[in-house]
This record gives sequence, C-alpha cells and structure tokens, in this order.
Amino acid sequence: MKKASLKNKQLGMTFIEVLVALFILVTGVLGAVAMQATVKKGSFDAMQRSLASALAQDIIERMRSNDATTLAGYMKTNYGVALDAVPAKRCNTVASICTPAEMVINDTYEWEAELMGANVTQGTVKAGGLVGGRACISNVLNAITVVVSWQGRVDISDSKKANSCGSAGNKRRQVIVEAFIN
Repeated sequence: MKKASLKNKQLGMTFIEVLVALFILVTGVLGAVAMQATVKKGSFDAMQRSLASALAQDIIERMRSNDATTLAGYMKTNYGVALDAVPAKRCNTVASICTPAEMVINDTYEWEAELMGANVTQGTVKAGGLVGGRACISNVLNAITVVVSWQGRVDISDSKKANSCGSAGNKRRQVIVEAFIN
C-alpha cells in the first residue's frame, strides 16, 4: 500500500515547479528582448558611422575631380547648419557644362544636402542624412581634412582631442578623413 501511495504522489509537476519553470522562461525571453534592443541601437550607430565615412570620401572625390585651383571654394567650417540656395546653374546633365567654379558651388550644395538629409523626405520633414550632421573642411598645402560630426544615441566621453567641428557633447561622434590633393 505504501508503494501505491508514493507512486501517486510522484505523478505530474507541482505548482511550485511550474512557477519556477515559467519564471526561468520569462527571464530568458526578457533577456532576448533587451538584447534585441541593444543590437538595434548598435546597428543604427554603425549605419550613421558608415554614412559619415561615405560622405567624407564623397566630398574628397568631388574635390579631386575638379580643378585643383578651386580647392579654396570647398573650405568651410559650418556645413550642415543651413542648406544653401539651389545653385543657379545645375551641373547634373550633359547639356549643362559647368566651369570649375560653378562645379564647386554645385558640389557643395549637393554634398551638404546629403549631409543634412534634404534629399530624403517624409512629407516635408528631412528623413535621411546624419542626426545633427555637421561638417568642416580645411586645407593646409593641399592636405585636406574632412571632419564629419553627428549626434549618437547614447552618451560616451567626448574626446578632448576631438576636432571642434559640430556641437561638443557626450553624444558627438566624428569621422576625420585626411587626403592629399594635387
């Protein structure tokens, strides 16, 4: 008789065991959700860094394809503050041949529009570009320095050595690209 009563007690799981199993399962699911949120933030920051790097390379290639005597026209320390007016002469078709000086105006306008996300809109709101994107271009004896700054999603320590381009703060990120142009 004792064996039969012990056997009946051993069947199934107790309510406490079920609660413990549910607690472990819920903890695992919540951990996975938190990890997904962290990955999404990291992915966005990586996309912003990639865009900043591509923008820096883009303006350097634009400068290289133009006449070297026009480099001074590209130098500016406040790209991204306000988009300049659309150039009177657009250099975007075969029919519109531009002088090197007109090309500088067109290049800087198009590049700043990409930096600010003005070429991608959702309704009337700019939806592309960098978050708080700013850029500075300097030239010392044809050694070009392009600094692209933007605002990241989380705080980090702003480098004391960081370039003064963009708004200083713990969310500022920068890509600095240096090149030599003949």
